[in-house]
Amino acid sequence: MPVGNGRCGRWQDHRQVIDGILHRVRTGVQWRDLPERFGPWKTVYERHRLWSGDGTWERLLQQVQAAADAAGEIDWDISVDSTVVRAHQHAAGARTDPASRARLKGGRRSRTPGRNRVAESVRPPGGGGAGGEGLGRSRGGFTTKLHLSADGYCRPLSLIVTPGQRGDCTQFKVVLEKIRVPKPGPGRPRRKPESVAADKAYSNRPCREYLRRRGIRHTIPEKTDSQAARLRKGSRGGRPPGFDEERYKKRNTVERAINLLKQHRAVATRYDKRRYVYLGTATAAALTIWLRT
Repeated sequence: MPVGNGRCGRWQDHRQVIDGILHRVRTGVQWRDLPERFGPWKTVYERHRLWSGDGTWERLLQQVQAAADAAGEIDWDISVDSTVVRAHQHAAGARTDPASRARLKGGRRSRTPGRNRVAESVRPPGGGGAGGEGLGRSRGGFTTKLHLSADGYCRPLSLIVTPGQRGDCTQFKVVLEKIRVPKPGPGRPRRKPESVAADKAYSNRPCREYLRRRGIRHTIPEKTDSQAARLRKGSRGGRPPGFDEERYKKRNTVERAINLLKQHRAVATRYDKRRYVYLGTATAAALTIWLRT
């Protein structure tokens, strides 16, 4: 766990703050309405924001995954899918100019820019409007899409946040390449699953060629129009892609992982304005799933 943020003294009582963060992730309560037993709400929020920005939540998730992998408790027959999340109206309206935070009342700038630089150094790129913060428009309002991979025990391995209208297949490679389970000793982290199962949304040539190039067995059903086009070409259409029905039955594990994630109200409905903060919220929820299993 981090021991300080580089601006002040040593942080106190990680447990109290983490309990407050997990309480908010589970209940979706507004930060200002956190119970007093968790301490000042702004302390809890700022630490969650900082840990979301500097990758602390992702490193904690990787360490838990590494311990499970060392004990042989990860089923590397993984599945990939995505889910659409409705964004609350409070998730909109993020500042597009982070530098404006350095201004004080009356238009004056802070005389200690170094403090502001340290605070903003962990903020990932964003602020490019709704699209830059992973908010997509639909008939019902703003939506966000959460792309993920899950192992055979319904536990998330990697998470990606995009606008709600983004296609599933466009993030297939990104989701798989984000899988990174370190080893307890020396050696490279494990990044390659035994096999991958996905639905027809990922049934296209780039996804299949990517899996073949990495030598990953995969089970993805062929689309009806693709099958018809292949049959029209006759022998020039090539052989149909392999499909293992028994392996495809295990694809429900990623659907169940989504259900477990959405039991956390702050994941089922997005309240965070920043994309990286919402990703940190989803990662914290995934961490609780791993710790419970």
